[in-house]
Amino acid sequence: MHAAYYETIGAAREVLRIGAVDTPHPGVGEVRVRLMASGVNPSDVKSRLGLIGKKVFPRVIPHSDGAGVIDQLGTGVDEARIGQRVWIWNAQWLRPFGSAAEYVVLPESQAVPLPAQTGFDAGACLGIPAMTAWHAVSRFNPAAGKNLLIAGGTGAVSHYAIQFAKAAGFRVLTTVSSPFKAELVRAAGADAVIDYRREDVTEAVKAHTDGQGVDGLIELDISVNAPLLPGVMKPGGKVVPYGASHAVAPLPAFFCILNGISLECFLVYTLDARARAAAIAGIGGLLERGVLIHNIAARFPLEQVVAAHELVESGKAVGNVVLTLGDMP
Repeated sequence: MHAAYYETIGAAREVLRIGAVDTPHPGVGEVRVRLMASGVNPSDVKSRLGLIGKKVFPRVIPHSDGAGVIDQLGTGVDEARIGQRVWIWNAQWLRPFGSAAEYVVLPESQAVPLPAQTGFDAGACLGIPAMTAWHAVSRFNPAAGKNLLIAGGTGAVSHYAIQFAKAAGFRVLTTVSSPFKAELVRAAGADAVIDYRREDVTEAVKAHTDGQGVDGLIELDISVNAPLLPGVMKPGGKVVPYGASHAVAPLPAFFCILNGISLECFLVYTLDARARAAAIAGIGGLLERGVLIHNIAARFPLEQVVAAHELVESGKAVGNVVLTLGDMP
């Protein structure tokens, strides 16, 4: 089969290669998926750069997310799964071979049914972005009138989080950096949009919450935005960070202690079985209803994997970046 791979860490155009590798076959309890799309996430870029842990495999086929059709079964898997459209998660977590290839083999539980009305390109956006968003929103107890601030609303995670939060009954505030992005988040359901390049975020949040601040914050970069907490959080509020660009965050400790602000961090790769099942069920229900908007910024063929990685690494992608690996009916 053809795949993208790297054998040493480094810059995309220096280490990523396209070539023929052995086609995998499933073992006990596994399925093989003929991939139609592969999601490219920031964590894939960081892994390739050696910023997340250390590469311990002689060859890595990157990417944890993808979507396709099950074409081969291992022992113990129900034959009814042959030909099933699926989306996958954690394909390259603690494993050498991910979804940037024509085929991937993984435990059958990591191949989730994909409704017929959902494209494979959208399915490749669910493993990290959508599941991160679902779990982040689930950390809050919705109630009428509760204000939830979701930072960077057009990001791959945040765009889904807006939709999940609205479905759960929250009043959603979000931040953007341009009028174009403001239109995208309004279409996703945001109630209040703050352009942080043109407005003071603290003043805007207070204006949209009658001076109270928000009950909750879903934060994409706590290491940069922690100093904003005193200006936006309501006493007793909760902050759920799912990312950080630096190892240390300048947390306003006195403010958090005096105002009972809680901080609940998580990593989508290590969700326990119960949290994972809840996210899969919740996302699946919305997919079946056909109500989710999938914000795909760019699609590249496998041969352009370097360009896809460079776009994600640049931070300029407004939404998800996907590799296409076959015809996507």
